[in-house]
Amino acid sequence: MQQENLRITVVLGGNLNGRTGPVVSNWFLDRAASREGVTLDVLDVAGLDLGDGHGTSSDSFPSRIAAADGFVVVTPEYNHGYPGPLKSAIDAARKEWFAKPVAFVSYGGMSGGLRAVEQLRSVFAELHVTSVRTSVSLHNAQRMFGPEGAPVAELRGAEDAVEEMLDQLVWWALSLREARARRPFPG
Repeated sequence: MQQENLRITVVLGGNLNGRTGPVVSNWFLDRAASREGVTLDVLDVAGLDLGDGHGTSSDSFPSRIAAADGFVVVTPEYNHGYPGPLKSAIDAARKEWFAKPVAFVSYGGMSGGLRAVEQLRSVFAELHVTSVRTSVSLHNAQRMFGPEGAPVAELRGAEDAVEEMLDQLVWWALSLREARARRPFPG
């Protein structure tokens, strides 16, 4: 019996203004798209109309979060934290997040977005989400890509980190999907 593909929702938490966010997001999505056994659903926070966060259409944010087996959050770091619209999106769902894994791709200046990721780990812990230990961090990301969005230097270390992170995310997503099917999460 063939197992259904994992549905991994990639939440783009950056700002559409500027060049870095879309370039980093596209770079990550290009790598993740080749992962066998995974179907990607991309949610761009900048394009969401969250309203009260509880839309009723099947395409609403909470329903897309509920349909996911796991998540990757792509986030910049602004003022030592993650963007406000990303927090609004996270808060637009609650139980839909429970008992699923999340991984992170971050970018920014010298810290590469790591302070934003550390804050997000505590937010997701409150939502009963397991955070994957390995993350991808792009330090001084604005200098890593040329005007057309192509990397200006080899990003082998970052590409290796993507593969390791996805290996771990897939393991957690499969394990937690099986666990949820056997026994509903008591949250």
